[in-house]
Amino acid sequence: MTYRKSISTERLILRKPQLSDEAALFAMHADPEVMRYFSEPPWTDASRAARQIAEDSAAFGKEEFFRFAVELKATGEYLGSCSLFSEHRQNRRAEIGYALGRPYWGRGYMHEALSALIAFAFLERDLNRLEADIDPLNAASASALERQGFNKEGFLPERWIVAGQVSDSALYGLLRREWQARRSSPP
Repeated sequence: MTYRKSISTERLILRKPQLSDEAALFAMHADPEVMRYFSEPPWTDASRAARQIAEDSAAFGKEEFFRFAVELKATGEYLGSCSLFSEHRQNRRAEIGYALGRPYWGRGYMHEALSALIAFAFLERDLNRLEADIDPLNAASASALERQGFNKEGFLPERWIVAGQVSDSALYGLLRREWQARRSSPP
């Protein structure tokens, strides 16, 4: 199975991470507001970004997982990332994740990026099911998933402990047939 090295949308390019993303990646992951609902605390070591890019790039090449950098077409700015990971080929399912730098919140960028990621997962990776695990207190993330057609399927209390803070998980799922039905029905 082959994949495209980048995905283009109206305003964005989803592409393999590159070293030029390092400063913006670190700034995003060092921001406590961005990391508020993550499964790890904000980054404090700037070298973490270079290690993350190297790991993501290697995995991308081996098709182990795909953490796409989200770039604004008009300026080339790194806005964030969206990921397809924990892919189970036999069961044709995977998880998605995403992060967006705070200066870009509220502009529809993540909706556009997730739409492209979901199409990639179902059409190019031939998956049947996508899953997402979010903090139930993260209303913006829940809204982003629900706008894409994901359904809340479960709740796991006290699933994560990040920097001593216990948090729950809300589990969301989207089936390929449901996604296809939404695409073929008029708005």
